Amino acid sequence: MRFTLVVAAAIVDDLDRPRLLMAARRSAPPEMAGLWEFPGGKVEPGEDPVRALHRELGEELGVSVELGAEVSPDGEGGSWPLTPTTRMRLWLAQIVRGDPAPLEDHDELRWLPAGRWRSVPWLPADVAVVHRLERLIQPVGPPA
Repeated sequence: MRFTLVVAAAIVDDLDRPRLLMAARRSAPPEMAGLWEFPGGKVEPGEDPVRALHRELGEELGVSVELGAEVSPDGEGGSWPLTPTTRMRLWLAQIVRGDPAPLEDHDELRWLPAGRWRSVPWLPADVAVVHRLERLIQPVGPPA
């Protein structure tokens, strides 16, 4: 079975010492509106997933990022199931240029402090990612 591939970023304030995680609130489609997700989008046919992620973050948030490690459900480079026909690859990322703004598909962005990463209603498929991030990343506490 062929899957549609989606790429996304877990944007943190610092790749080496993360304290904040960015969440983006969906504005559409209606069944997803009001739920939070990791920004990103679909990989176009023939497009490299990393290039697609950079393109999507530029279009959706107006930012350029430095990518960190890819985060997979099994730690072996696997992808996250979103629907029966859609899979997601996700990377840690840090903004290196631009001020993030909800330009497409979102109506709000929020920096979630360490220990409060589950304080918003995530899309059901992203909940497992948040749990995995909490296990992988030991936040250093609130920013100074």
